[in-house]
Amino acid sequence: MVRVGFVRWIGSLMVGVMVCGAAGARAQDELGFARAKHLRRGINLSMWYAQDPDLYNATGGAEKLASYITPADFKLVHDLGFDHVRLSIDPVPLIADKTTGALRPEAIARLDETVKQITATGLVVVLDIHPEAAWVKTSESPDAGTAEFFAFWKSFAAHFAGTDPEKVYFEVMNEPNGVDLYRWAGEQAKAVAIIRSQAPRHTIIVGGGNWDGISGLEALEPLRDNDIVYTFHDYNPMTFTHQGATWAGDAVKPLHGVPYPSTPENVAALVAELPDGAAKKDLAWYGQQRWNITTMEKEIAVAVDWAKERHVPLWCGEFGVFIDHSKPEDRDRWIADMRKTLEKDGIGWSMWDYRGGFPLVKQEGGVSVVDDGVAKALGVGKK
Repeated sequence: MVRVGFVRWIGSLMVGVMVCGAAGARAQDELGFARAKHLRRGINLSMWYAQDPDLYNATGGAEKLASYITPADFKLVHDLGFDHVRLSIDPVPLIADKTTGALRPEAIARLDETVKQITATGLVVVLDIHPEAAWVKTSESPDAGTAEFFAFWKSFAAHFAGTDPEKVYFEVMNEPNGVDLYRWAGEQAKAVAIIRSQAPRHTIIVGGGNWDGISGLEALEPLRDNDIVYTFHDYNPMTFTHQGATWAGDAVKPLHGVPYPSTPENVAALVAELPDGAAKKDLAWYGQQRWNITTMEKEIAVAVDWAKERHVPLWCGEFGVFIDHSKPEDRDRWIADMRKTLEKDGIGWSMWDYRGGFPLVKQEGGVSVVDDGVAKALGVGKK
């Protein structure tokens, strides 16, 4: 009886250990999901710490950095109902030594202050490494450029390792492109390992190649790290969202007043006005596709299925509509449809952008004034 009782006790103990171990592993596995819950509704702070040539002048763009976006803007973002911001950061103005990754003291001190101000408002901040095209290309090359990328991340992650991991997240690189998807996956995995060695408690956001498109995400397999959030961007169809954008190619550069949703009939007059070429062909295709919320849902479902199959959290880091040549009512409708689609599938999001070319606010007399149509489309607003 003693022997039988002992065996039963050992068996119960082993079951208990297995259950506790499984529960612990599951809890660890859920960390990325828990952190992703802080990324429900966000806005991109662009054209500030990135995408600005003033960052390369003698003062490092100090004047604009001090005034372009202020603590009053952080409060406005928070009061509107956002829970996070994605802060675009060009790494080059921060780097003092390419080989070691050492950071410029004055530049990183300014960024430190901004991060403190953002988090003090109650917002989570995603530190989005958002380099110019030349640095993206260099950092993806299998030589000194890649070494510079890794050296930067080692220093940058170590610098911010002491911040609250519930409030400060790292995004490896914005829209990697021009490199084999699988090679990028390997380089990103190495970068994640470097970041994790310096900042073991912080959430890391990763994306596939191909400009962070869904196709790039599909080529990516999850990393062996339980505190990762996977991201993608969605501006489809570019025919609508980038109409008139001079940097986005000949197919969209001549376009203006493109409607949303699309039908062959509602684009016919615009198609007729265009000369033969890429723009005419692309606009006719857009009409034939009858792009609407149903089309969006089918597209986003690809990303959702990918994430569900791999049991990983998903976040849309960018979507939006270029303002200069789109009709406000159509822009608002597209944004609302995208937001509703993402939320229906349980995906957090961050719209592009706060006060750039796809703006939530405009400056009037030095004050940020909210575009009520965009705010309504995003489901936010002052309480």
